[in-house]
Amino acid sequence: MFIKVLLTVIFLAVMIGVGLYTRKQASSVDGFVLGGRAVGPWLTAFAFGTSYFSAVVFVGYAGQFGWKYGLSSAWIGIGNAIIGSLLAWIILGKRTKLMTQHIESRTMPDFFGTRFQDQGLRVAASIIAFVFLIPYTAGVYSGISRLFEMGFNIPYEYCVIIMSVLTAVYVILGGYKATAMNDFIQGIIMLFGIVAVIAAVLNAQGGLVVAVDKLAALPSDVDPDMNGGFASWFGPDPWGLLGVVILTSLGTMGLPQMVGKFYSITDEAAIKRGTVISTLFAFVVAGGCYFLGGFGRLYDPVIAANGKIAYDSIIPAMLVTLPDVLIALVVLLVLSASMSTLASLVLTSSSTMTLDLIYRDKKSLPGEVEEGTIDDLVAEKIERRKVVVMRVLIMFFIAISLLIALNPPTFIAQLMGISWGALAGAFLAPFMLGLYWRGVTTTSVWACFFWGVGLTVVNMLLGNPINPINCGAIAMLGGFPVVWITSLLTKKMDTTIVSKIFECYK
Repeated sequence: MFIKVLLTVIFLAVMIGVGLYTRKQASSVDGFVLGGRAVGPWLTAFAFGTSYFSAVVFVGYAGQFGWKYGLSSAWIGIGNAIIGSLLAWIILGKRTKLMTQHIESRTMPDFFGTRFQDQGLRVAASIIAFVFLIPYTAGVYSGISRLFEMGFNIPYEYCVIIMSVLTAVYVILGGYKATAMNDFIQGIIMLFGIVAVIAAVLNAQGGLVVAVDKLAALPSDVDPDMNGGFASWFGPDPWGLLGVVILTSLGTMGLPQMVGKFYSITDEAAIKRGTVISTLFAFVVAGGCYFLGGFGRLYDPVIAANGKIAYDSIIPAMLVTLPDVLIALVVLLVLSASMSTLASLVLTSSSTMTLDLIYRDKKSLPGEVEEGTIDDLVAEKIERRKVVVMRVLIMFFIAISLLIALNPPTFIAQLMGISWGALAGAFLAPFMLGLYWRGVTTTSVWACFFWGVGLTVVNMLLGNPINPINCGAIAMLGGFPVVWITSLLTKKMDTTIVSKIFECYK
């Protein structure tokens, strides 16, 4: 216990120290939200990866989908690396950086309002982001707290509260720069941690070959007479597996906290390096998490009060027999992953509410003169006031998420499915197509907002007749035909305005 506590205290002290170190750079809105748009490739790539993979993946998804699909769940990690990291950087990285800087956009809702010349879109997107980031945050809290409960025997409620307070402190102090620097430190811990944990778990099972043989001997849930499904290439349910790959991989391209990383990176050369770093990081961390979860059936499952398997307890049950030093490493690994994701979520939510709802400045297109300009002293005061409001909203957002996490309504994976489905279902298609296609209309963006949120909410109100994971995947993919068809049938934007916006690519 001494080793666990010592390592955790050192880790938390470093996180707070980084927040104190970077606090001077967080005095302006651009500094607090975007790190001054001057964050290098290593910090950005690690910030992208650590925001992507949290306790939701390590505890919730790896446990649940490892149990359902066996070793084939590793395809989810591979999909995350290729689609969610590599393609995300290639498709969105350069164009997002150039266009958002050109139109002076600081948030995704701000992008929608300026790119499509409709401030109503900006307001609607900010509300969607704020509401649907909450269940994701609650899922992250829940995941890390289950590991703390296992490693330190601290009640779940205390773990959640401690997590929320510590995350709030360093984000409020240092903003995005503190988050990015801490993400880099946390990412290093995650890389070493996942490799060490996989090696220990396989060793406890007699090695890789023996562990795979044990999995192959297990009967299928669908057909008890058929063995080997959990050790096969595509598992017992390939179509269900594909839905998870789509949700967890494609979703990153439509999430405000992920896309925002491209706003802050320094230049195009940094984007190229960041692409490689981020993809390799995802292969190790995501691939490792799901590969580890694939061996979950070799351990006795924890049965919940309702008589069903407690999926969120599968990974903790696998790790509880490890030596104390490794348990300490696991706790730090998941703590690292979760605090980085939480920091990104609360920063995204607070900046969106502040800049797109409370202080919704009138935006002008590049080259236009803003009416009613104010002097530098007044502008500086307003900037400081915005940063203060963002810091207050960070505490508010954390408090709401904390209340949900103390009484989570469903499994972690379902919380994330609802959140990602609504957010990426609404934002992915109009954001991606808006970077490439001049023909996207304002009406088509509204249509996609209604499609993504509507499908997710209706499915939830009806008791989830479509699994939230599959529903989220349908929402994301369906957004593309919604935007395309609606754009062909509705009024086009002014070509002069669109040309000014696309000048950044010349």
